[in-house]
Amino acid sequence: MSTTASPPTARPTSQAGRRLAEWAPAIVVFAIGILAWQWLLPDVLHVQRYLLPRFSDVTSSFWHERDTLWSAGWFTFKEAVYGFLLGSSLAFVTALALARWKPLGDALMPYCIAANAVPIIAFAPIANAWFGLLSPWSKIVIVAVLCFFPVLVNTLRGLTSVRPESLELMRSYAAGQTTVFRRLRIPTSLPFLFSALKVACVLAMIGAVVGDYFGGSTTALGVQIQSSVALAQYETAWAAIVVASILGIAFYATIAAVERYALRWHPSTRSSR
Repeated sequence: MSTTASPPTARPTSQAGRRLAEWAPAIVVFAIGILAWQWLLPDVLHVQRYLLPRFSDVTSSFWHERDTLWSAGWFTFKEAVYGFLLGSSLAFVTALALARWKPLGDALMPYCIAANAVPIIAFAPIANAWFGLLSPWSKIVIVAVLCFFPVLVNTLRGLTSVRPESLELMRSYAAGQTTVFRRLRIPTSLPFLFSALKVACVLAMIGAVVGDYFGGSTTALGVQIQSSVALAQYETAWAAIVVASILGIAFYATIAAVERYALRWHPSTRSSR
């Protein structure tokens, strides 16, 4: 007599359940941080308002000043995006050239490192002098400089991390340099590139806001923060910081979503689904 095994009754964990389990620690830490911000810091530790206003006061200011804050945030966010696109594009093209001609890379890389070592606080006034205090191009260039080096280094590493066997296979088919780059080096560099882009998009928002501290349009978010602190409107300043954080997170999430779509063929992306 033959018996058939019954199918397993264990129900696989749903994708939504896995996502919730992954995000649960971050949600718990966020909730604890908000509670500490609202009650522990001002009531128990007696943190003064000028250091950190109560969370409820910040949210109230965030709501009442929402039109002004989001308008300023959008203005600064556009500067960050334009600088991010400019710096990342130049870095990608430069990485292609350095990977193609190694002596050129050996000659230019020290200057790229030196440019990256310049503090943004020192470069921002110079950019304002070059392009004008109220010109958005001064902030765009600051952001581009911040984004350039991490994208360059990571992309170059990806372009040169090709396995020797793969190169030998391409040469056995008499593939030219253009074909090698298009079909081998660039696809191999994409995980490195997107890792750099996720770092650069965060630096872009930081550079755009910090650049405003040295002068800029009154509609810029950094100027709003600076003027609010000067007028002792600390709740408004913190509400502007919240706006900058929301925009930075949205920027990062967009890059991450593009990465998942562009690298859906990559094993690391498939395994994370």
